[in-house]
This record gives sequence, structure tokens and C-alpha cells, in this order.
Amino acid sequence: MNAAPENLQSVFDRTFAGISQGLGNFTPQLTPREVGTIMSVATGIAKVSGLPGVGFEELVKFPGDVLGIAFNVDEDEIGVVLLGEYQDLHAGDEVQRTGRVMDMTVGEGLLGRVIDPLGRPLDGNEPVNTSQRLAIERPAPAIMDRAPVTVPLQTGLMVIDALIPIGRGQRELILGDRQTGKTAIALDTILNQRGKNVICVYCAIGQRASAVAKVVANLRTKGALDYTVVVVAEGNDAPGLAYIAPYAATSIAEHFMEAGHDVLIVYDDLTQHARAYRELSLLLRRPPGREAFPGDIFYIHSRLLERATHLCKERGGGSLTALPIIETEAQDISAYIPTNLISITDGQIYLSPSLFELGVLPAVDVGKSVSRVGGKAQRAAYRAVAGDLKLAYAQFEELETFARFGARLDEDTRKIIEHGRRIRACLKQPEFAPVSMPAQIAVLLALTANLFDPVPLDKMTDAGNAVREAAATIPAEVSARFETASKLNDEDKKTIVEIARKALAPFQPKPEPKPEVKTETKAEPKAGIKDDNTGKAEAKPKPEVKAETKPEVKSETKPKSEPNAEPQTKVKPKPDATPKEKS
Repeated sequence: MNAAPENLQSVFDRTFAGISQGLGNFTPQLTPREVGTIMSVATGIAKVSGLPGVGFEELVKFPGDVLGIAFNVDEDEIGVVLLGEYQDLHAGDEVQRTGRVMDMTVGEGLLGRVIDPLGRPLDGNEPVNTSQRLAIERPAPAIMDRAPVTVPLQTGLMVIDALIPIGRGQRELILGDRQTGKTAIALDTILNQRGKNVICVYCAIGQRASAVAKVVANLRTKGALDYTVVVVAEGNDAPGLAYIAPYAATSIAEHFMEAGHDVLIVYDDLTQHARAYRELSLLLRRPPGREAFPGDIFYIHSRLLERATHLCKERGGGSLTALPIIETEAQDISAYIPTNLISITDGQIYLSPSLFELGVLPAVDVGKSVSRVGGKAQRAAYRAVAGDLKLAYAQFEELETFARFGARLDEDTRKIIEHGRRIRACLKQPEFAPVSMPAQIAVLLALTANLFDPVPLDKMTDAGNAVREAAATIPAEVSARFETASKLNDEDKKTIVEIARKALAPFQPKPEPKPEVKTETKAEPKAGIKDDNTGKAEAKPKPEVKAETKPEVKSETKPKSEPNAEPQTKVKPKPDATPKEKS
């Protein structure tokens, strides 16, 4: 009976000894935490007091896990851009510092996903499982880390690949009025990268949810979503999300570029991005400038697009090609935002609403479009084929406007106009139908060889399709030179031209037999007459012409006799007519 209490007492003693030892070893550590208070909440922004140590563009946390970026750091208050739903925030709520800047999830797990600028999934699937994160605002690569742009990025659109070539690492602006096909060009370019080891990032800024859903559905049905990341900031989201969307998408693309991949990123569109930044700046009481945009509106786009480049081999040799989209108003490309981006980018593709209304799709205005990299980002086969094509097309457009006045044109001018119409017909292309490089070169060679000139305009579509299908029969040795820097020799051109001529054979000879049938019909009546009379029949037209000229001479003499009859008419007798009849 005495042993049991002694054992229990020893257990208690050991337990309390361990507790006392743990308390003795514990030293409380105080971690300082800055806490602020919301002063006011407006559309997409909040004014916060406190947080004396907060930095510029530091991430702060609001109740309900709502994040914000410190935008204005003043002496008494902080202007914060909200990155989420702000309806549940009220004045007096607590605000905490996070000690980090805004970053984004990156990695291979994002391929095929649709996410928002915060990395949250929008496609209904599980959250993205990646451990790597990059800041959305990163410095652009240094000049010595860059390499020249020499490798082309094939868009699959003949008018762009032939006349306005785009290189990997280039920044090419797409601008035009609304509903002219700007997004269609970007989507065709993404679809054409299938099987070419190019990763695509599509960033939708301020777009309607229905329009974004249509784009995602097209990418999924065409099999392009497997190598594409879609970052979406819808039109009904907070303006802060629209502001950070292109930077977050660029960080995703930079991760792949630094890994040695070729990346294509599309910003659709930066007009909505500029408007979101203007809204935030005006709400935060920043001084407005031209068109009420803040003074640093140029800088937000320049620091974004400067991150697109082609890295040198020491840095992995990856590239980031940017296709920013801008919407113009009433074809005014000299507005504030379009001129800013024209000066930042390496060329522009202008889409004309007048060409769109005429059914010329894609509605690219070749005269106002340019690629400042030019032939350096084009294969040698293209340079040999499409060298004079742009000049011929520009001459055609000028002569076509002149011919609308109804002026009489000489034969050379008519040939230029007819040839230009065939060029424009060949450059037409339906949506979601990219053309391969051999097919493009075959059509362009046929154009330069004037093989399409005898083809009627209403049959140009079928003729172009026939040449594209026949391009599959080009010998492998010749098609292998398309991808290299070597030029096409004369034998290669002759081979391709012969293939195109055979493909166009059903279209070209149709107008030729018509004059042959007419000559045969004229010869048949001559054959019905005897051989002796044929010579006479041939000689008869000549006196007939003379006989026709003689009455003309008589008719000319009659009016001469009329003035002689005038003095007779002064006498006023009607018998004057009778002597004329007798005579």
C-alpha cells in the first residue's frame, strides 16, 4: 500500500521538473509588427494611416485576405491600390505590412491554365502547384546580355510574313479601330506556333468575360492551349488587377525565356491598361496631363516592353517576342497612347477599317505598317521572293485610287493594277487557317512570275488554294533550304514555278480558247466560198470601205449646198424644194 503512492509522487516530480526546466530555457522573442488603419475606401483604392516603414510598391494585407500595393507614400497617409473585392472594407479596419513586393507564380505547371493576375485559377481546376515565384516588376536585361534578332517568328499570315516580318525577340505593335481583327491576328500567330517549340502567353486586360471565354475555347479546340498560359483581368475586376496583369504575365514569360525557350506574349489590349492606370492615378490625386493621363504613362509601357528581348547564348539564348495591341479611335494613330507605343516598339501592323469593310482579311494596311527589323528577321528564301512585292503592292494602291476618278489609263498602268489585284487576292486569308512556309513561298513565286495574271479575279481563291496544295509536292531538298540561311538558286525557283504552273493550268487556259473559236467561225464561211472567189471576197471589203466613204463625202457636200439654198429660202417659194428634188 505504501509503494504505490511513492511511485505516483516520483512521476509528478519528474513532470514538474521538466516543466520548470522548459520554462527556464524559454526566452520570449518580440517581433515588431506595423499595423495601420483604413481612413477611407474608394473605387479600387484605399487611404491608410500608420505604417511608417512601408516602402513603395510594397504589398499590404487587408481583412479578408485582400491585398493592396502601396502606391502613394506620403508623410501622413498612404495611397493603396486594391487587388480584389473591396466592398467589405470599411474605415477603421486594420492593415498589415507583408514586407515583400507583389510576385507571381511561375513554372511549367501554368501551361494550359487560365489564371488571374494573382495566380488564382479561373478554369475551375485545382490551384497551381508550383513553388517558384517571381516579382512582377523586374529590371529589363542589360544591353550586353542581349543578342540581335535574326530568327523569324512565323505568323502563318502571308501578308505579315512576306511584307512585315516579325523576329523572335521583337516588339511589334498591332493597332486599329475596334472590330477590325486585331485579336484574330494574335490568335493566328499563337496557333501557328504549334510544334515549333514556342511557348505562348495571352494576357487579356479589361476584356469582356464572353470574349475571353471565346478565345480560350478557340485555343482549346485548335490544340493550342497545351503550350499557352492565359492571364485574365476581366472588365468588371478591380482596376488594380488590370494594372498589374501585363507585368504578371511578363514575369511568367520571362521564366521560360531565362530557361532557354522562345516565348510569345500578347497584350490584349494596352489601351485598357492605360485607362486603368489613369483611373487609379486620378483617384489618388496625381496631377493629370495630356488626355488626363498621368505624366509617367509612357514609362509604365516602356518598362514593360523593354523586357522583351533576345538573350545571348551565355544567358541561355531564349527570346521573348511581344505583340501589344492598341485600339485607335476614328483611325487616329497620332493620339497619345498610340504614338507612345509606336515610339517604344520595333514596328507596327495597322489594320484599316475600310479594307475590313471591303472584305480584305486580314485588313492590313501595308502602307502604314512597318517592321523596323525587316529582312534581318526573314529567311533568305523570303527575301528573294518578296523583295519587290511590297513596292508593287504600294504602287497598285496608289494607282487604284487614281483610277477611281475615271481617268483613261495606258496599258502598262492597267497591267500594274490587274497584277496588284491578284496580289491582294492572294494575300487574303481566312481566320484560323495559317499557311506553311513552303506554301507561302510557292504562292509568292507564282505572283512574281505573273502566273496569276491570266486567272480571273472570281477564281483567285481556288487558284491560290491549288498552289498551296501543290506546294506539298516540292522536293525535300528544295524545302530544306527554306529553313536555312542559304538563298534559292535558279533551279530551285524553276522547280517551284513549274509546280505552280501545273497547279494553275486548269485556271489559265480558259480565256485563251475563246479567241480561237472566233477565228475558226470566221474561217468557216470563207471555206464555204470557192477558192477563186475567196480572193475576190477578200478584195470586196476594200471597195466596200470606199463605197462607205463616198456617201460620207456626198453627205459632207450636201451641207455645203445648204448655204447656197439659204438665199433661195429668202425668196420664200416652196418650189425651191422641187428643183432640189429634181436635181
